Amino acid sequence: MVQLKTPEQIAKMREAGLVVAAIHAATREAAVPGATTRDLDMVARKVIADAGAKSNFLGYGGFPATICTSVNEVVVHGIPDDKTVLKDGDIISIDAGAIVDGWHGDAAYTAFVGTGHAPELIELSRVTEESMWAGIAAMKLGNRLVDISKAIEGYIRRQPRPATGKYGIIEDYGGHGIGSEMHMDPHLLNYVSRKRGKGIKLVPGVCLAIEPMVSLGTAHTEVLADDWTVITTDGTWSSHWEHSIALTAEGPIVLTSPDCGKAKLAQYGVTTAPDPLG
Repeated sequence: MVQLKTPEQIAKMREAGLVVAAIHAATREAAVPGATTRDLDMVARKVIADAGAKSNFLGYGGFPATICTSVNEVVVHGIPDDKTVLKDGDIISIDAGAIVDGWHGDAAYTAFVGTGHAPELIELSRVTEESMWAGIAAMKLGNRLVDISKAIEGYIRRQPRPATGKYGIIEDYGGHGIGSEMHMDPHLLNYVSRKRGKGIKLVPGVCLAIEPMVSLGTAHTEVLADDWTVITTDGTWSSHWEHSIALTAEGPIVLTSPDCGKAKLAQYGVTTAPDPLG
């Protein structure tokens, strides 16, 4: 069953989304050479506490931190600690979430630590982020879930190949429904699979977390001994971008974007619904 949200519930999710946006802004500023990933987690904890919100990551399935900090070849679910010190030239995916009055927000971004990044890393992040926005733009009334998957994969496949030979669209992880829980039906693939069919029809009240994960090589991953950290099997570096989106009768609202996604979606000819918080 897919949970459909009322306008009032979407407004609460918007509140949670703005807390996540604040976490992103604060951790982006703190992701500098010499910082540990635990330092970033403490920054996120303060933002959540100051907002009077709750963490939806801490304790989730036993996860021990407030954010996921995934550095270089780590695709997702990296655990913040004191041992992982950010270095000039690293890339890091920071995945964060928050709960307001029982309603969830969830979003991720890839940041560049310091300077001197190889052009293919900069392009990797750009391609991953833009594929996310292409997927968001396909979240239209009357479309089906597969149309989002098709838009994400299609954007990536149309890009020039990197020097490493190809982009790997991670197969084992994808987007998901979000609302009164962080992970809900439906599961959203970042590529088209005939086995999955067309998926649900997109109607008002559907809320999704759209999150492509792309590597400079393989599409395959493995989980480390901590049962959380996911790395590429070939050691290639990866990028991860995510936003939570609500679909309304007036169009989409990017709940975790400060401007509801208005500026970015305008580039795709999509008009966002009004901010439910005014």
